[in-house]
Amino acid sequence: MGKSVLIVSPDKHLGGLSSGGLGFTDTGNKEVIGGLSREFYQRLYQHYQQDSAWKWQKRDEYGNKGQGTPAIDGNARTMWIFEPHAAEQVFEDFVRENKLTVYRNEWLDRSSKGVTKKGSAIQSFRTLSGQIYEGKMFIDATYEGDLMAAAGVRYHVGREANSVYGETWNGVQPNVFQHGHYFKANVSPYKVPGDPKSGLLPEIAPDGPGEKGAGDHKIQAYCFRMCMTNNPENRVPFPKPEGYDPTRYELLGRVFDSGWRETFQKFDPIPNRKTDTNNHGPFSSDYLGKNYDYPDATYDRRRQIIRDHQLYQQGLLYFMANDKRVPDDVRQAVSQWGLAKDEFTDNGNWPHQIYVREARRMLGMFVMKEADALGKTDVPQPIGMGSYALDAHNAQRYVRPDGFVQNEGDIGVHPDKPYSISYGSILPKESECNNLLVPVCVSSSHIAYGSIRMEPVFMILGQSAATAAVLSIDNKVAPQRLPYATLKAVLLKDQQRLTL
Repeated sequence: MGKSVLIVSPDKHLGGLSSGGLGFTDTGNKEVIGGLSREFYQRLYQHYQQDSAWKWQKRDEYGNKGQGTPAIDGNARTMWIFEPHAAEQVFEDFVRENKLTVYRNEWLDRSSKGVTKKGSAIQSFRTLSGQIYEGKMFIDATYEGDLMAAAGVRYHVGREANSVYGETWNGVQPNVFQHGHYFKANVSPYKVPGDPKSGLLPEIAPDGPGEKGAGDHKIQAYCFRMCMTNNPENRVPFPKPEGYDPTRYELLGRVFDSGWRETFQKFDPIPNRKTDTNNHGPFSSDYLGKNYDYPDATYDRRRQIIRDHQLYQQGLLYFMANDKRVPDDVRQAVSQWGLAKDEFTDNGNWPHQIYVREARRMLGMFVMKEADALGKTDVPQPIGMGSYALDAHNAQRYVRPDGFVQNEGDIGVHPDKPYSISYGSILPKESECNNLLVPVCVSSSHIAYGSIRMEPVFMILGQSAATAAVLSIDNKVAPQRLPYATLKAVLLKDQQRLTL
């Protein structure tokens, strides 16, 4: 569009979760994925058309399992399932072809001196390295929304009560089980089964879940999306982490005792005998209740939280592959797997990005709510679409009144149809900031964000944010005052899907 841009990133690797292990893409209805987002998946299709892309597996040996459509969609010429390094290369190709300037490992100075504003407009921001970056427009495309917060834009963390926006699936949701991520059998939470005086096992909160529908400060669990392989030539055994303590996984041992055998249900296959392994079941990679302070935490505290998640998840994998507390059939099967040697090669084959499923959410010009994300309304000024289910992961693990353990917070409600996302959801209120767009920490309720937070949607909203920024500069107006017809015309010309 004829403008220059600087990308200032705290990360060394581009692409967030899409290049950080989430290769089994949560797409919903793929017809609503347009623009640059769709081009990303088309480029991956082209990559996997090359014989050289299939190093560890023949193309015709790949199962081609996707979410609702084939992974390799020859009709649409898109590839929705892919390896981390392949995704990262596509992002780097975009950078190279468009001659983008990227500053990496640059961390925003979040002190009061980090952002300079004149009136409601950001003039510049400073990073911890001392660099100062000026611009006419700013886009906060991070999972955390640090620039948004430092610029004085209001936001929310946690679950709103259902009464706030007239919703049903927000807030505390005890005894709601819409996926398989709950204790289906009665399992004792105590060190000595059935004896409260013995104390709680690790990974269980001492407090109750709260009242149904009430708001709280809790957020859905984080984890790492794991790229594993069962190819001995490319496999690294699961490492035994420092401070490994098998007793913290005793609850999983009791789940196995109950007969549960769903360990491999989310070992989703990606090319070359690898997986995108996500959480599944009552006790898995989702690390419940250990991220509540992450959104507003200092960088040091965030690093502690991320490290804690890594140690937990490494220990979990090591436990399942090696500990005799795990049934033989499960342990022997898990031990056939390991980390992929050719992925995340500068990080011990461990993903460089933790899955921040939810952090800050802006309180902007328009708040996307449950009814909007279920396709029951017509939102104003659409700039993109979503279609995935309201997908919130568990937020806590607690002891039921009858003395058994249970999880809470897992929601999976499907929309009636694909839905539009309002331009106002990426805009702060003009009085707070008039040259900032926020396409990731969007203005949304907790439960609506459960659907919006999918990676293809972030790409869609990112393109729309950049388009609005350019047009606002060209028209010499704040993004909040940009005529929607002007924005809509360019988005449609650039193949974005706004309605269906």
